[in-house]
Amino acid sequence: MCQLHNFRPKRDPCSAANINEITVEHTAIKWTVSFQLKMIIGQATLRCRCLTDATKLVLDVRDLSIRSVSINGVDCDFRIAPNVYTFFGSKMSVYLPPQFQKAGTILQVTVAYGTSPDATALQWMKKEQTADKRMPYLFSQCQAIHARSIVPCMDTPSVKSTYEAEVTVPTGMTCLMSAIGQGSKGDDDTTTFFYKQPVAIPSYLIAIVVGCLEKRDISDRCAVWAEPSVVDKAHWEFAETEDILASAEEIAGKYIWGRYDMVCLPPSFPFGGMENPCLTFLTPTLIAGDRSLVSVIAHEIAHSWSGNLVTNSSWEHFWLNEGFTMFIERKICGRLVSEDYRQFMAFNGWTNSLIPAVYEQFTPTHQFTKLIQDHTNVDPDVAFSCVPYEKGSALLFYLEQKLGGSEIFEAYLKDYLKTFAHQAIDSWQWKDHLYKYFADQKEVLDTVNFDLWFNGVGMPPEKPNYGQSMVEACEVLLKKWLAADESTVGDITSEDYYAMQPLQQIELLSQLWQHDPPIEHYKLDALNKLYKLNDSQNSELLLNWLRLCIKSKWEECIPKALDFVNSQGRLKFCRPIYRDLAQWPIANKKARDVYLKGRSQMHPITAEMIAKDLHIRHSTHTVCF
Repeated sequence: MCQLHNFRPKRDPCSAANINEITVEHTAIKWTVSFQLKMIIGQATLRCRCLTDATKLVLDVRDLSIRSVSINGVDCDFRIAPNVYTFFGSKMSVYLPPQFQKAGTILQVTVAYGTSPDATALQWMKKEQTADKRMPYLFSQCQAIHARSIVPCMDTPSVKSTYEAEVTVPTGMTCLMSAIGQGSKGDDDTTTFFYKQPVAIPSYLIAIVVGCLEKRDISDRCAVWAEPSVVDKAHWEFAETEDILASAEEIAGKYIWGRYDMVCLPPSFPFGGMENPCLTFLTPTLIAGDRSLVSVIAHEIAHSWSGNLVTNSSWEHFWLNEGFTMFIERKICGRLVSEDYRQFMAFNGWTNSLIPAVYEQFTPTHQFTKLIQDHTNVDPDVAFSCVPYEKGSALLFYLEQKLGGSEIFEAYLKDYLKTFAHQAIDSWQWKDHLYKYFADQKEVLDTVNFDLWFNGVGMPPEKPNYGQSMVEACEVLLKKWLAADESTVGDITSEDYYAMQPLQQIELLSQLWQHDPPIEHYKLDALNKLYKLNDSQNSELLLNWLRLCIKSKWEECIPKALDFVNSQGRLKFCRPIYRDLAQWPIANKKARDVYLKGRSQMHPITAEMIAKDLHIRHSTHTVCF
């Protein structure tokens, strides 16, 4: 472990756990899933080690009904105190009997409890809300600080532990977890599934899915799960997963997690993907029918190293998870497609993601545009954006170019991942290792303004030199559309557009959206007819198209935009569309009405974030699933 880390106490303002006195090494879960009660009932046994003399163990909990607590078989006292900020949940203090207070003591802490029907990590779905309408469905989303709503834990990425689980569900349903399956047993009424995760992980990577699910193998170590009506489409869409995983191993080193399975969740899943180890969660919005969005698979696979293996020590250093992962994702795609494609992906991330986040989602002076953020009294869900993804990736891209190019930087990347494997680190540990690895290039590194990269608001202080070969085709077509008038717009043909990669098509629409003044309505009508944009199955393209139309106040797009946000719950798509509609007086009420009507179908995270965007009072306790 980096020596600096040994002398600085771990900091995580989003956790109340006494992580500098006690640590959790293993968690054994026994759960019964009740769809009727919308609760998980059972117990968790935490194997803890006292790092110093300590009189109590402090855990994070949120809306858990605690029935009893024992340590090494001895019943003990505990107290639950709500945090001032409700999004942090509560602080659970377990008082250690005198014989268990010495440094080095191993504690077996068993907590019997039940979750709340409003647990923020869980979405309970009626069978009517699923694709096949056969059985109800349950899935979790614990990142960033929602694990505390399903298990008492040290809910900080700086504490990693192994886990095992026994989960009992109604017979006929399948339970999947972010671990390796150990089989199942059951009877006519219930089935119990057994799982083990032998690699230590932070609490946010604990994950569960229960539903009517089928499996399709992709390779010896890769498979996809989904509802029966979706599984074959998902299998075709993600058929290249083994190739992506093999390419990732070339860049990052051996894959240590055993299996790489995926589950394609219902449309309400709030993210594109979630890198739960051994079982990546995916949104069905990736099923475009042409494999054009599988870069998300590359992203989640990259997390097997950056994030899951080497982890940010707190959400203030989230860029160490996501910036590295975005950088590795694009290296994977560069190997599978071309270096020009990697360069274009990075350029697209700067123009289509980072610029809108800085200037539209936030402002150039907003604290959440910093690479290292202060999360004191801050809900990390509110701070979430693509800034740590793209600003972090841009820093690594910039450093690669300054330090000698791709081959040299990939050797560094492997050393970084090997050095910090199984650890949780902060940005200063990263920088310290960078200087040690490139000791012979200290003078070059000294020209990088790390303080401005880390702590500066707005756009990064430097822009990498992105290759322009794939950008030029976008610019040529962009100029045609900008130069056309009502008499010449009909002269534009579709050949140039369909000759481009889907990502170039998205970039074209993004550039049209960013153009001022807004695009004229007759051009929008021509774009739609020529490229059949309203009918696109590519959700990324549809997002950019709808934002372009809304910016131009083209009323014809309102029904399509409302249908788009109502058909799925991915935050990346829903939040900007809702925000855009809310700022358009003619569409504001319609957007609010659609949200209010549909929020009971949304994931709690999605419902709360959009309520904030629309300035609607919202409480997760008022939402029933």
